[in-house]
Amino acid sequence: MTYTEFCQQVNISKMEIYQESFAAQRSFGRQTNRIKKEKTTVKNLDNIFGAVLKLSNKKGFKSMSMRDLSQECGLSMGALYNYFSSKDELLEMLQHQRRSITGKILEERISKESTASGKLKAAIFTHLYLSEAMQPWFYFSYMETKNLSQVEKQKAIESELVTEKLIYDILILGQEQNVFHSHDPRLGASIIKAMLQDWYLKRGKYAGKKISVDQYAEYVQEFIDAFFMKETR
Repeated sequence: MTYTEFCQQVNISKMEIYQESFAAQRSFGRQTNRIKKEKTTVKNLDNIFGAVLKLSNKKGFKSMSMRDLSQECGLSMGALYNYFSSKDELLEMLQHQRRSITGKILEERISKESTASGKLKAAIFTHLYLSEAMQPWFYFSYMETKNLSQVEKQKAIESELVTEKLIYDILILGQEQNVFHSHDPRLGASIIKAMLQDWYLKRGKYAGKKISVDQYAEYVQEFIDAFFMKETR
């Protein structure tokens, strides 16, 4: 499967993501009134989040003021506060959005495979393709973890560990199915996760070398197979 085919098959619905992110921040009563204007909500959240990512790349989220955000997205300060009560809440919404869509799609794609090798490939390709489709979100989420509250920082750490645990479980399954070598699955999962992160954290490096996400995914898969896969006779 190529990146283009992935994008055609996987629906990364802004409507669904934004509604979930918005609903998580509001009590049911207030949230219901907002969702009655779904088109406006989605349009404004898309505008706000896009402006946040742009400004964060320029000056960093911590240095971004609410007035900067208001000017960049073209919404009044009052309109912004309809969607979140503070910068901290906005940051939490952004983090929640990325974690939610990543976890959901990863688990769906992995569960469709019956073999350990198939599950491992699904995990690698899905994570890389998601991080390509949502590169600004992935980069932002990683870089801004330091500015989260202790509670949200713990959620971010747990999210990273969940992805690592998915890979760890697949490596264990492969050893049980006698198709993977008995290398340390903890270290293996950690190193694979680091290879996946390198794609979105150092995107410019690969772009400069004209390496596509398809090329990177294939190479990472071949590299991992060479280390973990047992030869079939």
